[in-house]
Amino acid sequence: MIIDTHCHLDDESFSKDLEEVIIRARENGIQNIIIPGADMNDLKKAREISYSYDDVYFASGVHPYHCHDFDISYLKHVAEDKRCVAIGECGLDYYRLKSDFATKEEQEAEKKLQKEVFIAQINLAKELKKPLIVHIRDANQDSFDILKQHANELVGGVLHCYNSSELLLELKDSGFYFGIGGVLTFKNAKSLVEILPKIPLSNLLIETDAPYLSPEPNRGKRNEPSYTKFVVEKVSNLLNLNISEVEKITTDNAKKLFKI
Repeated sequence: MIIDTHCHLDDESFSKDLEEVIIRARENGIQNIIIPGADMNDLKKAREISYSYDDVYFASGVHPYHCHDFDISYLKHVAEDKRCVAIGECGLDYYRLKSDFATKEEQEAEKKLQKEVFIAQINLAKELKKPLIVHIRDANQDSFDILKQHANELVGGVLHCYNSSELLLELKDSGFYFGIGGVLTFKNAKSLVEILPKIPLSNLLIETDAPYLSPEPNRGKRNEPSYTKFVVEKVSNLLNLNISEVEKITTDNAKKLFKI
């Protein structure tokens, strides 16, 4: 059995065949699926899906790209729901700064806003004693500094789509897990392949980030939870473990972190 700890089942690409996607997931050994929050508008849909399927949970949060539309009171209201197991996905993403903001002043203002929204969600996680689902892209140092500052007051979290940063790996001793997905199967994933053995097995989680980042041999197609098997196979090969061992370890880790 496997737990897909990061899957956007509320995405429009699943609207026409969600039932079939979940059936395929179950047929391929998926025990649970967690839908991360991305923007304020989709939280209601994620919650509804979690109530329609007993094996699906959701998280309440705002992705850094949507930090301009942020209401902490509403996030808290949603996060108090019994089907909500985490806060996020939240974090920092500087990837599009230069393309989206023309001046240095605008770029710095965007960074400041992202940090404020990130910290607000960290504080919510501390208040509700729920783990964080963290999104980091091109912002390793700032993300590390913020997480390190608050780590002792958090109940833990996961670095979603872990980007192979040696710096971020230091958070393994601060209650953070590392989400490994389809990127590990890509031909250009050398750095992630090399750092995987450095991640303690007790800190490892499996995810898809579906419908994005579909693993080989389905790269370029819509990703879905049933494809976690390709990630598990790759992890087992790289770490010289049985597939059943990887499944059990990562499932136990997810249950521990998300209390499911």
